[in-house]
This record gives sequence, C-alpha cells and structure tokens, in this order.
Amino acid sequence: RSAATKIDWTRITSSLGLKGSTATSLQAFKKRNDDARRKLAVLQSQPTSVDFAKYRSTLHNTAVVDEIEGHFSRFKPATYDVGRQLKAIEAFEGQAVKSAEETKGRVDEEVRALEKTLGNIETARPFDELTVVCWSNPEQGFGWSAAKS
Repeated sequence: RSAATKIDWTRITSSLGLKGSTATSLQAFKKRNDDARRKLAVLQSQPTSVDFAKYRSTLHNTAVVDEIEGHFSRFKPATYDVGRQLKAIEAFEGQAVKSAEETKGRVDEEVRALEKTLGNIETARPFDELTVVCWSNPEQGFGWSAAKS
C-alpha cells in the first residue's frame, strides 16, 4: 500500500523516455490505480456498523429490523481470485519490457550513427583549407570540385 503512494509516475515516464503505446498504457494503469485508491479511501471513511437497536426503537414493525439484522449478520464479503488481474499485470509488464528493449536498441543504433557522423565532422578538412574550382567546358559541361590549397 505504501509503495504505491511513493511512485513518481511522471519521473518514470520521463526518465525512461517512454513514448507511444507504452506511455499510454502506463498512464491508463496510473489512472486505474488512482481511481481504486480514491474509492478505497471513500469506503474506508464510511461507518461500517449498524445500530439495530435504534431502528427497533424508531420503527413499529420490529420484525423487519430482525429480518434485516439476520441478513446482515449472515453476510459474508465476496472474495475474488486476483490471479487474472495479476496475469494481466505480468503480461503488461512483459510487453513494457519488450517495448523498452526495442526502444533501447533503436536509440543505441541512432547513437552509433550520430557518433559516426560526429567522427566524420571532426576529421573533415577545415573550411579554410578548401579551394573550390569551377570550370566551364563545352565537352564536360559546368562543374566544381574541392581541392586542397
């Protein structure tokens, strides 16, 4: 319970650089989490006991109160198998990890390409060492070339 309140959702999205369907799925999960926490807080703040003696003293037909009290005392809260939800969370987690790995691969590839481009820029001949030669020849047409001065 306390771990869920300590999650910084915006930091997760920004620090991992989540985009597209992964970010959308995470936001939808966050919304469901927030809704469930709000509902739980509302339910926990409501009183859980019923004063049947007060109803018996107020109502003329105490048999109705006795019948309701019997139903109330026999009531058992429903238990749910959360296995399906846990499997859905695990599937979401698996898809998120797979998507993150694909994104990491694309980012690594882009970084390698940018490093190669940077290397080409750093090893290029300085601009002041270049001379541009233009020519016009009827047989060759018009052209230019860079030559070292």
